[in-house]
Amino acid sequence: MTAKCGTSCRVDRSSHRNPLTTKVHEMTNEAVHPPVVVLGNGPVGQTTALMLARWGIRSLILDNRPERDPIGSKAICQQRDVLEAWDAIGVGRQLADEGVTWGCARTFYRDHEVFAQTFVDQGASSFPPFVNISQARTEELLDVQIAASDLVEVRWNHHVDGVRHDDSRTYVDVTTPQGHVVVEADYCVVALGSRAGRIREQLGISFEGRSFDDKFLICDIQADLPDWAHERRFYFDPEWNPGRQVLIHPCPDSTYRIDWQVPGDYDLAAEEASGDLDRRIRQIIGDVEYTITWKSVYRFHSRLADRMRMGRVLLAGDAAHVVSPFGARGLNSGVADAENAAWKLAFVIKGWASADLLETYHDERHAAASENIDVTTATMDFLVPQNKVQSDFRTRILSACASQEQLRSHVDSGRLAEPYWYTTSPIITPDPGHPFAGRPPKGSVPQPGPGILLPDTPVDSAFTSGATRLRQIARDGLLLLVGEAVDAGELRDRASTETPVPTRVERFASLDNTGALIDAMRPVPHDIWVIRPDSYVSAVLDSRQPELLGPALQRAVGAAATTKSAHPRRAYETTPS
Repeated sequence: MTAKCGTSCRVDRSSHRNPLTTKVHEMTNEAVHPPVVVLGNGPVGQTTALMLARWGIRSLILDNRPERDPIGSKAICQQRDVLEAWDAIGVGRQLADEGVTWGCARTFYRDHEVFAQTFVDQGASSFPPFVNISQARTEELLDVQIAASDLVEVRWNHHVDGVRHDDSRTYVDVTTPQGHVVVEADYCVVALGSRAGRIREQLGISFEGRSFDDKFLICDIQADLPDWAHERRFYFDPEWNPGRQVLIHPCPDSTYRIDWQVPGDYDLAAEEASGDLDRRIRQIIGDVEYTITWKSVYRFHSRLADRMRMGRVLLAGDAAHVVSPFGARGLNSGVADAENAAWKLAFVIKGWASADLLETYHDERHAAASENIDVTTATMDFLVPQNKVQSDFRTRILSACASQEQLRSHVDSGRLAEPYWYTTSPIITPDPGHPFAGRPPKGSVPQPGPGILLPDTPVDSAFTSGATRLRQIARDGLLLLVGEAVDAGELRDRASTETPVPTRVERFASLDNTGALIDAMRPVPHDIWVIRPDSYVSAVLDSRQPELLGPALQRAVGAAATTKSAHPRRAYETTPS
């Protein structure tokens, strides 16, 4: 049986079932033509659909599994800015409250501490630097939001056989329990993770990279270990794993995730049978009662798709890039993919931007993935040296760093997840007055400027219809933050003639009831800060140069700017308004 979907059809909601149940929601013969079809109902696919729903865009999620299959901790470490993004779709605060928060990462060499890393917040975020919570719980909370949405449809047990696209739409070939159907959609987001290989091949997208010889044993154990409850610990060459590494993360419910680097020929079944797994665990936790709640062995890979956008098809998360977990850059970067894709798809579907905006999804997120590959590959080369030169360097650094503090910066136990800075993006208007000085030290973020994520600060809810944080008011279109000397009403009128995107104008001084916003952004009286809906600064303009506004707003939504920005900043205007 083959049913082809027509352009005027709607999703049948009369048979909608709660995705939290174990029942299979099957494709009917009725044609389906959602604006967006999302392939994969993991956290990246879930986030994409819920982000689209924020913009009023309907989506259909297809997954080949018969139901949700929560297994193990998987991606546990969620970064502050990802929690804030998730808060926009209703789960960030609950994840932060339920998870184990930590703001310190300790690194040890054998039996002594090398350094402890803390994390800087340019603003005053209400979210902690990192929260540890199992991927299974994250998916469960996202499922609850999806079940409550009239704009997201989930269908399990629908195996995606292929994706095609032309100038007008995408076509997804699906095998269901009833037979074969073709789902037509305006756009498709592929978030199938490791199951995306066939789709990439069909689209002509390569997935080059490397695999690492050593494996990693992961055990989730439940035990009473209060001293470890609020910090990440990384051990180089401990006596209980000589020549290799161990990583320990605290999780909710007195659970700890332990990762051991093990040889490539490691056999978990044999170690369990011999009792060596128990001995391995007790070497770390001592004579404490424990329970293993999940265990697995992985060989890590580092791979990147050469294209993250192919026509009307976007790749996101592990379907587009895979990295080693040291640095927690997997799911965190996947959520950033989802948010970037969602607002750009919404702008195009609503007619606020041309399809050219979608190419900047590839520009921005491919660059972010490339940086993650570079960072995590350097970490893996330090953890698992690939040649004698790397091995000798590692031995020399680890042996000397205890007595030579200046060498500690060379110890690479994983540069933890952080946002990518879109400073070279084609839709960011550069400003010499806010130059990007390159990647800041570990745990720090750059000063705000074009391409940098807006710091999150408290705002005066009397001026924001109940919103209490800055990023909450930045997510519904374009936000223009202005200094004291700017005529806000005139600016609002001019902006409405330059772009159809909903645009909000707010004064720094009106929003800032704590001083944190002005301290973080250091605006001058004639400043106009243009903020994208994903809270990135798109431009910093001088209101006395009105000819720059139109090009900056148009560039922010993917249109070619007609005027290059010279942005002569006033060196004498350095005092915040």
